[in-house]
Amino acid sequence: MAEQGEHNPTISLGPRIVSSGGFDALYREGMGLIEEVASYLDSQGRIESRVLPREAGFLYATESMRLTTRLMQIASWLLLQRAVNEGEISRENARAEKEKVKFSATPSERGGPGYDQLPTQLRGFIDKGDRLFDRVTQLDLLERGSVPVQPELAANGIADQFNRLRAAFSDR
Repeated sequence: MAEQGEHNPTISLGPRIVSSGGFDALYREGMGLIEEVASYLDSQGRIESRVLPREAGFLYATESMRLTTRLMQIASWLLLQRAVNEGEISRENARAEKEKVKFSATPSERGGPGYDQLPTQLRGFIDKGDRLFDRVTQLDLLERGSVPVQPELAANGIADQFNRLRAAFSDR
């Protein structure tokens, strides 16, 4: 037990979470999605985009570019994190490299004119990419030692536990 006036250092869980077995699953999922999307855009997606109405065709080009950009940013982060986890580079070197690749904002809402006309498979890849992007950005915040701010939930046992954990692990 700490004596009065003694400061107990907090334990940074972020780097441990990012270097855990859960990261390996995220890495495989992310790289798998990148391969799937590349294959789709080079084959079936190209065919599907040719028959879209003009407005939807323009949106297809825009959304596929956003998706590939986002996935390349994710790939960069995953590869750098894997290199850290495997001891190939230091956490500091990886952080410096990660700073060079800024995550693009993901639109908060999808839709608009022509969105419903986009091929179902492309919309599915966009949704998967958005979810993966959210998970990677949350892990990035944890790895940096930041705790993502969660919206206040209605009073319940889980929210109460999160609030207690947040209070216990916040900087003093």
